[in-house]
Amino acid sequence: MTASIVSLSSRPDLIPAVASWLWEEWGRRKGRTIEATTARLTDRLAVSGLEQTFVRLAGDRAVATASLTRADLDSRPDLTPWLAGVFVDPAFRGLGHAAALVRAVEDAARAQGVGTLWLHTEHASGLYAKLGWIAVGPEIDVRFAVTLMRRDLA
Repeated sequence: MTASIVSLSSRPDLIPAVASWLWEEWGRRKGRTIEATTARLTDRLAVSGLEQTFVRLAGDRAVATASLTRADLDSRPDLTPWLAGVFVDPAFRGLGHAAALVRAVEDAARAQGVGTLWLHTEHASGLYAKLGWIAVGPEIDVRFAVTLMRRDLA
């Protein structure tokens, strides 16, 4: 099965599936609504810039997503931009989809002249470390402990 990455701007029909993933994984427990999650994705339909969402397809099935965004951690408004919302459908984990999406977001950031990209993760710091990301320290996202990480792109 052939895998590819598309920008959500070219496939807005995928917004409901991506919104559902993100809301189920993070939004609901943070008190967000599915409507707010959908609206945020709709705002990320740029073809370039710092508000882009990418979707990994296996054949024609959406299996994963990741975004490049200006802000993603309320406690760190000083840091920008961010790799955010990396999610892989559980049935498709362990197949390299997350790594491919991380690289796509890094490439999109480089294309915008970004020197440093940030992320925060609750459980996947090992994955990101394998991809060259460096743990900076602990942070809090709403009320959840996360690890802040950075990737120098230059």
